[in-house]
Amino acid sequence: MSKGAKILHVRRLGIVDYAGALALQEELVRARHLDQIPDTLLLLEHPHVFTLGRGADERYLITRRDNVPIHRVSRGGQVTYHGPGQLVGYPILKLEGAARDVHRYLRALEDVMIDSLARVGIPAERRPGLTGVWVGGCKIGSIGVGIRRWVTLHGFALNVCPDLSFFDGIVPCGIDGCVMTSIIAQGHPEVSLAGFTAITAEIFARVLGYDRIESRDAGDLTAMREPNRRDGGNLGIRA
Repeated sequence: MSKGAKILHVRRLGIVDYAGALALQEELVRARHLDQIPDTLLLLEHPHVFTLGRGADERYLITRRDNVPIHRVSRGGQVTYHGPGQLVGYPILKLEGAARDVHRYLRALEDVMIDSLARVGIPAERRPGLTGVWVGGCKIGSIGVGIRRWVTLHGFALNVCPDLSFFDGIVPCGIDGCVMTSIIAQGHPEVSLAGFTAITAEIFARVLGYDRIESRDAGDLTAMREPNRRDGGNLGIRA
């Protein structure tokens, strides 16, 4: 892969089934290890789904809803919900040099969400000892990542206009008393998911130090060749 300008490929995929998105990430991680693709950011929505991190406690999943699947995956963190109206970002990045710092990467993802929310007039912040982004007393953005031989997968989720009632059946991120909010619940119905996705892509590239963004068709993703190799172990980071 040519050196020079640092390029981020951004793919906006629309609504993608969780299992399909997970398989796609696995494929892209293998390709990124072999430098067959550049750093890539997938931006999408999921149909209703609950996910649990590798060591998550199932007692935090209080109410199971009919026809809503549950997945236990290799990210860090406890239980969370994904669904329509929530922007999900899956960065497939090769962390190199000084960037091989897990805490630095997590803080960068928080910065992306904080700066994106600021762009639409919402002041967000971190909370000491916790990962994610908060508005007042409510959580609006969550993080749960995996790192496989210093290539990242999983990522962040930010509530734009989802049905927040789905969070009532869980203890979000395993934080007792955690109340979730969204951009629309904060009084900004004018913010569309498409518009906010574009803002987030731009700010992600700036915060992570990319020189430019290249967009690709979603259809290109499924054509990626799978390298014939074995991956190393996973490093899960809490949400």
